[in-house]
Amino acid sequence: MNDLYILNEIHDGVTTGMASLEDLYKKSTDSNFKEYLASHYNTYLDTLDTLNREFEKNGKIPKDPKMSKKAMMWAGIELNTIKDTSNSKLSEILIQGYDMGIIKGTKLLNQNPDASPTVKNIVKSFITTQKNNINDLKKFL
Repeated sequence: MNDLYILNEIHDGVTTGMASLEDLYKKSTDSNFKEYLASHYNTYLDTLDTLNREFEKNGKIPKDPKMSKKAMMWAGIELNTIKDTSNSKLSEILIQGYDMGIIKGTKLLNQNPDASPTVKNIVKSFITTQKNNINDLKKFL
């Protein structure tokens, strides 16, 4: 079922993004920047709720992201913020992650034209969220 595969891929992107936001939130010392991170996190929570409702409708449970992927992401954040935890650096890391989400979502849409309209809308919403998050962060670069 293509829809289930797509939902799992977006679920993976959302949960990975949430973990990244948590890690970067801990690195930041700027309360205004932390507000943006919290806002992005809450947007992901909304997306996660939508995904979980769709999984429930289909009687499925989303796959958990691999622990090795989370560990690699955490290590990458640690390595990239050893010397610099400025808003600019943290924004750069997030923008790169959001770009990966846009690419992932776009590929899913292009490679799965037979996906249901509901799933396509979830992916399009995910892509829009990624684009909006990038625009929010540009002022911190």
